[in-house]
Amino acid sequence: MGMIGNYLRVTKDELENYLADSSLLEDRVYDDENHNDKNLIDVDKSWEGLFFLVTGKSLATAEEALAPLLWILTPQQEIDPDQDMGYGPATYTTIEQTKEVNNALNKITVDELRKKYNGKLMMEMGIYPEVWDDNESLEYLIENFNTLKDFYDKASALNQAVIIFIN
Repeated sequence: MGMIGNYLRVTKDELENYLADSSLLEDRVYDDENHNDKNLIDVDKSWEGLFFLVTGKSLATAEEALAPLLWILTPQQEIDPDQDMGYGPATYTTIEQTKEVNNALNKITVDELRKKYNGKLMMEMGIYPEVWDDNESLEYLIENFNTLKDFYDKASALNQAVIIFIN
């Protein structure tokens, strides 16, 4: 097991429903019969590595990262501060913020990520899951970056908000 980064695309109405009753979000995400939610992705354990590659910051120094890329891991809004989705409450970006994230991600190329990658530094900084000295780690991050980028492209095109949680 481990800590998995999850992203859920939702409509404005769905977001408002989850803000009014957070148990609805939990029911949706953890429903045994809902494993094929096309609006839900996970980036496996790459979430902090991705955050580091696009912001240069770790979870511990996330407050130093600049918006909108800050919001791929730590949006300022919480669904329900008392709800634990696995490793704390779910957070979200509004439709407008989601579009900002999408625009920022679309400015980043895979070549730039390859140049920024520093497995040794990531290991020294304790970037989860601390596997960055493995030769396949960069490709793992690029694959998940492309998944995240496609996800935000779709959310932006469909005028959706994004809910983020780690479980």
